[in-house]
Amino acid sequence: MKKKLVVLSGAGISAESGIKTFRDSDGLWEQYRIEDVATPQAWQRDPTLVQHFYNLRRKQVLEVEPNAAHHFFQQCEKIYETTIVTQNIDDLHERAGSSNVLHLHGNIRLSKSSGPNQEKAYYPIDGWELRMNDLCPDGYVLRPHVVWFGESVPMMETAAEIVQKADILIVIGTSLNVYPAAGLSQLAVNATKKIVVDPYASKLTVPGDFIKINETAVAAIPSLKKYLLKQ
Repeated sequence: MKKKLVVLSGAGISAESGIKTFRDSDGLWEQYRIEDVATPQAWQRDPTLVQHFYNLRRKQVLEVEPNAAHHFFQQCEKIYETTIVTQNIDDLHERAGSSNVLHLHGNIRLSKSSGPNQEKAYYPIDGWELRMNDLCPDGYVLRPHVVWFGESVPMMETAAEIVQKADILIVIGTSLNVYPAAGLSQLAVNATKKIVVDPYASKLTVPGDFIKINETAVAAIPSLKKYLLKQ
């Protein structure tokens, strides 16, 4: 019976594929203020701007490829029952072949209805552009399937259950500053091994039983192999 490996991934792993994050530039995301493009209020004020912003993000996602870290965690499935819990809205884990990926903050390759009481209906986007005349079956404009600032994180309870059952937890590419997702790292109370990977891992506030690897996701692969193969 395979041990359960849970990987909690964040923006740092996607950054090594060329996807920029808003935290790299003082609250700006590709020169846009978060308040203008990533909140429910922004959608109410100017849905065309929000749609345009996420179209550009989706186009960028389609132009990059999974990196060695994404592929490494797919290969872990040969040894472990591997689940990826990602804060990222890109689909790079899936494109690397990972078969069990939970998106805490949504998936930019999907859309959902902007109408009321339709949160669970998701629609794939053909290509990178979602237009304002793309409608759900009930006639509401389709919006990006992402969790905006100020919205609840619907998959949080499921993610918490997954982390609690982990035999091994790897936190990678996240500074653990974004809540409620950051609290997940503290739920793996029964994990026999807990590892955090970040260039500044030694400065992160994590429980004392975490192994800290002060490297980027890709650079950390040799160290991760050493720890995981010891199991």
